[in-house]
Amino acid sequence: MLNSSTPAIKHFFTVDVEDYFQVSAFEGVVSRDQWPRFPSRIEASVDRLLGLTSRHGIRGTFFSLGWIAKHHPNVIRRIAAEGHEIASHGWWHQKVTTLTPVQFREDVRSAKRDIEDCCGQAVIGYRAPSFSIVPGREWAFDVLIEEGYEYDSSLFPVNRNDYGYPTAPPIAHFLERAAGRLCEFPLATTVWNGVRIPAAGGGYFRHFPYHIIRRAFQEHTDDGIPAVFYIHPWEIDPEQPRLPVSLLTRVRHYRGLRNTEERLERLLGEFRFTSLSDGMRQAQLQESA
Repeated sequence: MLNSSTPAIKHFFTVDVEDYFQVSAFEGVVSRDQWPRFPSRIEASVDRLLGLTSRHGIRGTFFSLGWIAKHHPNVIRRIAAEGHEIASHGWWHQKVTTLTPVQFREDVRSAKRDIEDCCGQAVIGYRAPSFSIVPGREWAFDVLIEEGYEYDSSLFPVNRNDYGYPTAPPIAHFLERAAGRLCEFPLATTVWNGVRIPAAGGGYFRHFPYHIIRRAFQEHTDDGIPAVFYIHPWEIDPEQPRLPVSLLTRVRHYRGLRNTEERLERLLGEFRFTSLSDGMRQAQLQESA
């Protein structure tokens, strides 16, 4: 367990660096070979996020697709130049549940290689697209360890149909695997009416009342235990093109976009944040003490 006795606890600020047309919910209308045909909006959105982190003095972790590093290397280099950690979000934004272990290994190996070549940083962290390391896919942890990753941030300790790992501890912890050890940073949750619900950011940040998200981070602050927040660049871009998707997908993806940046500014002003690599260093220091 990662813990801290400091009253000014720092939570973890993370960004999943993907463009608006690369989200899993759009796979039915946008094939991966069509990605280069879509007008990219990643640079402007990332610049706005970097402006926010700069104003609040935050160093965060940016989980990049290998595809972004290959096709928009200046975006990744700009993030690194601003002092942020670069981590891996896979190469093609494919859910772990759709891959064999061999395919997963190739994806995380290629992403690590291309991101490191792009930014000159060692990539030690990984987050699965759509938090798709779920019960039955624990072999993914062994592959990550064997490919040189030191931590993962893919587990959402909630009960959902499409993702979630409800038995995972809701705070950072170490996973002891046959291949070695991996530090796991699960996404933030809170308990509401006896049920553990997601409160880490993303769509929950846009759809839930702000006080639910704030409650989760205040609980973690009071307990002296860091929590993980996440956001996507497209979530602060209300002018992004609308794609022909179902009503439910439209509501999930586009609702709340106009308020996200204002909410994010508020959250960053109320709590302190740092990167997951800083959390790794803290864990290592605590173990050696």
